[in-house]
Amino acid sequence: MAIVKSKLLKQLSDNYPNFLKKDLKKFTEIILNEIKFSLKRGERVELRGFGMFSTNIQKARISRNPKTGEKVHTPKKRTIHFKMSKDLFKNLNNEKE
Repeated sequence: MAIVKSKLLKQLSDNYPNFLKKDLKKFTEIILNEIKFSLKRGERVELRGFGMFSTNIQKARISRNPKTGEKVHTPKKRTIHFKMSKDLFKNLNNEKE
C-alpha cells in the first residue's frame, strides 16, 4: 500500500491533535520542497533512521524502441538513488540489534 500526502497528513493530524491541519500541511510541504530542491542542486539528503537520497547522472546513449526496433537517442539525465538506513533495513526484516 502506497501512502499519499493526504493520508500522511491525516495520520499526522490524528497523532498530533494540538497542531492545526493547515500548519501540518505547510510543514510537510516545506520538508518535501526542501528535499526536492536539495536534490535538484545535486546535494545529498540524509534522513537519520530512514535513509539517504542522492542523484546519479545517467549518460546519453542510443537505445532501442522495443515496439518498432528503431534506434532512439536518449539524452543524459539525472536519476534519484535511495539507500535505506541500517535501522530501517533491520525493521523491515524483523532483525534484532
